Amino acid sequence: MERAWILLGMMGAGKSAVGRALSVASGREFRDTDTLLQNKLGRPISQIFRVYGEAMFREHETSLLAELEPGPYILSTGGGIVIRPENFEHLRRIGVTLYLSTPPEILIQRLELSKKKRPLLDADNWQDRVRSLLAERTPIYEQADITMTDEGNDIEATAHAAMAEFMRFEAQ
Repeated sequence: MERAWILLGMMGAGKSAVGRALSVASGREFRDTDTLLQNKLGRPISQIFRVYGEAMFREHETSLLAELEPGPYILSTGGGIVIRPENFEHLRRIGVTLYLSTPPEILIQRLELSKKKRPLLDADNWQDRVRSLLAERTPIYEQADITMTDEGNDIEATAHAAMAEFMRFEAQ
């Protein structure tokens, strides 16, 4: 049975953009946990956070992962999905995980340009929050099957590099 190719990393790492490009390059369907949650709950992520809070949002993420089956698709995940240990168990059951490691300066630059509202960054000192979340989560992200560093390359180049990493991992 084919397994999903799963992208992990911080908000702003480019998981969704790389995932879409990877989908085109590999011919696999693209799925995004945030989009799946929005469709399931009928609300945007920012509203889910505001109405239910982060703890309930994380419950919904875990529930969604529990429902997913392995298959030939790309799965882009929310940046905080790894903070619950049971989520990593689900991710490993579903497929192969790749941590898209991105330096904090690049994350901050991308997040400044992004139109997407990030509930965890709704603060004056959000740049410090990015650095702190990255420091907390890096040891968890590094539990992924594959770690790949993104130094701000273009999306297609990163997607092709990720596809090569997934294929190399599966060939082992």
